[in-house]
Amino acid sequence: MILKDKKVLITGADGFIGSHLVEHLLNEGAKVKAFTYYNSFNSWGWLDTFPKEVLSEVEIFSGDIRDPYGVRTAVKGCDVILHLAALIAIPYSYHSPDSYVDTNIKGTLNILNAARDFGIEKTLVTSTSEVYGTALRVPIDEEHPKQGQSPYSATKIGADHMAESYYRSFNSPVTIVRPFNTFGPRQSARAVIPTIITQLLSGKEEIKLGSLHPTRDLLFVKDTVAGFAEIAKSDSLQGHEVNIATNSEISVGDLAQKLIDLINPNAKIVTDDQRLRPEKSEVERLFGSNEKIKKLTNWSQKFSLEEGLKQTIEWFRDPKNLAQYKTDIYNV
Repeated sequence: MILKDKKVLITGADGFIGSHLVEHLLNEGAKVKAFTYYNSFNSWGWLDTFPKEVLSEVEIFSGDIRDPYGVRTAVKGCDVILHLAALIAIPYSYHSPDSYVDTNIKGTLNILNAARDFGIEKTLVTSTSEVYGTALRVPIDEEHPKQGQSPYSATKIGADHMAESYYRSFNSPVTIVRPFNTFGPRQSARAVIPTIITQLLSGKEEIKLGSLHPTRDLLFVKDTVAGFAEIAKSDSLQGHEVNIATNSEISVGDLAQKLIDLINPNAKIVTDDQRLRPEKSEVERLFGSNEKIKKLTNWSQKFSLEEGLKQTIEWFRDPKNLAQYKTDIYNV
């Protein structure tokens, strides 16, 4: 598939990865329709930070992914769907799991039904490396067992299986895209890298973190959205699950030390108990295989961890960007 001139609906376009995907697909020549979360402030999330000349190229649809009628309205007339809208914070899922079922499972069902009814050419459903839980073997390929170690991951497993069922039951042209630990500009402070950077740039010398020993496969957001685009272009991935990963890992503690060395070598790490996951819920190791995406698409990793971290730090150094983060509280 060639994306140029295709009308592409991006759900969750107001979020971190979604907003970068909007930019990437505009550069591909696609006609982008951005599904943003309706609110009375008329906020379009990170899209509000786009230059006017860029935003003028985007069709905005404000709605709620949980509402099937609004979803149908958004989907009508589109050629391709990239479905990213989801609740993703793991700590919040511990006390509000019902909202995760509604958003992540029912929201995906709404997209699948609308896509089927309107004959959408291709639908990409966004998964997460959290569905694998703690690695039973590495690198984690797409055949690795799924383990619901948090209500969040359980709902994403449910959404993935719903997408798979539509492919198997109705031959829906669905692909499940599974990014590993994406980071970069605009990421929420609920994630570890923004948590560390914002604390350091605000002058704190004691950096509060949870567990330091778990490992993560860290992927710069520009590589992630390039992966989405290449998977969308491929004509051989219908019904497949596809990782976007770097085939590497780093511990949270080593990552924190890298950032400390880059920003303020005098800072120290302290453990904050409220940031610790329940023992059986903590994902101890994530190390993803990218063999499949490299074999079946033209994707390859362009940004090293160090390059991605430097670009991310520079974005956060801009006072107007840093001002949008509350560094004195734990962001769940």
